[in-house]
Amino acid sequence: RHFAAVFAGEHVAGTEFVIGALFVSWGVGTRDLILGLLLGNLLAVLSWTFMCAPIAVETRLTLYWYLRRIAGPAVTTIYNLANAILFCALAGAMITVSASAVRIPFGIPPQTLWYPTDLRFVLVVVAVGAVVVMIAILGFRRLAQFSTICVPWIFVIFFAGALAVLPQLTASTPEVASIRGFDDLWHLAEERVWIGRQDSVFSLWHVAGFAWLANLAFHVGLSDMALLRYAPRASYGLFSACGMFMGHFLVWIASGVMGAGAALLLKTSLSSLDPGEVAHQALGVGGALCVIVSGWATSNPTLYRAGLALQVITPGWPRWLVTLLAGTGTVIIACFPFIFRYLLEFAGIFALLMTPIAAVVLVEHWVFPRIGFRRFWFSDSGRLVNWPALIAWLVTELICLGLWRSEV
Repeated sequence: RHFAAVFAGEHVAGTEFVIGALFVSWGVGTRDLILGLLLGNLLAVLSWTFMCAPIAVETRLTLYWYLRRIAGPAVTTIYNLANAILFCALAGAMITVSASAVRIPFGIPPQTLWYPTDLRFVLVVVAVGAVVVMIAILGFRRLAQFSTICVPWIFVIFFAGALAVLPQLTASTPEVASIRGFDDLWHLAEERVWIGRQDSVFSLWHVAGFAWLANLAFHVGLSDMALLRYAPRASYGLFSACGMFMGHFLVWIASGVMGAGAALLLKTSLSSLDPGEVAHQALGVGGALCVIVSGWATSNPTLYRAGLALQVITPGWPRWLVTLLAGTGTVIIACFPFIFRYLLEFAGIFALLMTPIAAVVLVEHWVFPRIGFRRFWFSDSGRLVNWPALIAWLVTELICLGLWRSEV
């Protein structure tokens, strides 16, 4: 239940309001959305189960310590520092999402610029962030217990919100008088939610790729060795399905319906609404509370990973102190809404920068023994910089960034 809860808690989160609504904004078709999410999330579960979990269970190490054995102290320091900064930024985005709901009862205006425009929003972020930092300091078991309690309620709230806006969507669709069965629901989805715009470039394959690669740094990139090192067996990677099919399938669908309904009720574009406003329009105070708790459920393990990454750089420091310092930086980042406004761009850059180093680990762990090479050859050499590993990482980055910038 701990692993099911952690995976579900991290992926049934406040950011699902953002991503679920994006598919609506992009004009993706209903059929492409459903089939794409099923395929992409299946690939993600298989990546956790067959790439990340076996190494985590065999080594009982985090990626950060295992990389130190393979690539040496210099490469590991560079990677861990960059990884920790990016994880802090990601956790900061989740805290900002939670704060977007807390602002509503206090009459704080939506924070749509890259910097905060109201001092009260900063105070809300600090209060929300303090809870996240405290739970991350307490460690894996407390993270799991927090998720075990919260996730079932969050999941129900998402679907209650989708059901709550269906009457408004139905009333605005002349072709659907009422929802009497699946055919009516599907027709409503095609007419009012995922309409499949002719000018949209997003196909089934874009959706599948997005769903698979949304957590690339966690499964193929091996960051979730931090969680799966506690698993009794590698098959526990299958518990990632609790996050993928509950969060990145059902909840993305529910949040898309909520987003379309909120935009209709407010007579505005979906892109101008933050998660707190979407949830509040659908379910009032309960919806806003869901955004707060789901933001916590995601940012807690993210900050926990950042603390583990920094601990490898500062081995003499206690984990609680490292996590506290990382949490302080995270809360400062969360005060600036730009990280939330550009969440998807940030997630793409995160995966692009962090994942290639995992190829070094995967090759040394799986391929070297099969071709007669010796594992951990560099750590036995006593040298500081593993140039083959560093060059492999940097060359891959140059190729990926070049393809990205040239839009290949």
